Formats: sequence, C-alpha cells, structure tokens
Amino acid sequence: MKHTSLRRLLTIVGLFSILSLSSCGYNTMVELDEQVQSQWAQVENVYQRRADLIPNLVNSVKGAANFEQETLTRVTEARAKATAVNVDPAKLTPESIEKFQQAQGELSSALGRLMVVTENYPQLKANQNFLELQAEIAGTENRISVERRKFNEVTQTYNSKIRSFPNNLMAGMFGFEKKGYFQAEAGSNKAPKVEF
Repeated sequence: MKHTSLRRLLTIVGLFSILSLSSCGYNTMVELDEQVQSQWAQVENVYQRRADLIPNLVNSVKGAANFEQETLTRVTEARAKATAVNVDPAKLTPESIEKFQQAQGELSSALGRLMVVTENYPQLKANQNFLELQAEIAGTENRISVERRKFNEVTQTYNSKIRSFPNNLMAGMFGFEKKGYFQAEAGSNKAPKVEF
C-alpha cells in the first residue's frame, strides 16, 4: 500500500514538474515571438517614415529646371512597389523577408540615383527645403539600419530558443517556426558613393 501511494505521489509530482517546465518554455517562446513581431513593426515603421518623406523630396526636386523626369519616375515607381509589399508578422519566413528587402532595396537604389543626379543642379544644393529633406532621409536610413539589426538580434534569440532541446519538441507541437533574417545585399560590402 505504501509503495503504491508513494508511486502515485511521485508520478503526480513528476507530471506537475514536467508541466511546469513545459509551460515556462512555452511562455518564453510566446514572449520571444511577440518581441520578434514587435521589432518587425518597428522595422516597418522606419521604412514607412522613409516612404512618407519621398513625395516631398520628389516635389522639391521637380522644381529644378530640366530635372531628369526618368529619375523621378523611377523613385516614384520604386516607392509604390516597396509600399505594396506587406509581410504578415506571424509569417516572417526567409522568403517573405527577402521579397520585402528586395523591394526596399530597389527603392534605396532609386533614391541613391536621385541623390547623385541632384549634384548637377546647384539650385537644389542651395534649396533649404531640399537640404532638410536630404538630411531627414539620411537619418532615416540610419534608423533603418539600427532597427534591422535589432530585428535580427531578437530573431536570433527566438530561433535559438525554439531550436534548442527540449524546447524544439514543444515548438514543433505548438507550431513555433523559425523566422527569417535580414541579409546583407550582394555588393553591400562596398558602400555607394553619395555626395551631398
């Protein structure tokens, strides 16, 4: 009788311990998933800030005599394409992030070309509104870099948690999947030369 009661008690304590440890692991994975989604929202926020500045930049450049219309069209089209790419924060797969990053990269390239072309227009370089917008965009590019780095950091923490034992067992049961990272673009190790 005593052994049966002791076994039952040990079984109950053992099950309770397993459930307690499991719920702690599950809760931690939920918290980390929320951090990744929150940081993704911040990444989108800074990209949106850049997109919001572009129409004002384009309008200030339009005022320059004989400015290359093709360059402005490319920037406008790239902005439209970049803002059309939406990523579900619950499905931050490497493929979805790559698609987002590609559209944003095309916008960055178009903006870079615009800034280079403006060098040929001394009246733009003297326009206070244009200079302020240029500074705002440069600051926003820095913010984008910082937020992308933070996103990769919280994603790495999340991915490590769901892939380590025994969390990987629970992650599989509850559908926690590996998230994608921002990757450096090809040729990004050579900074483009942009002069203001």
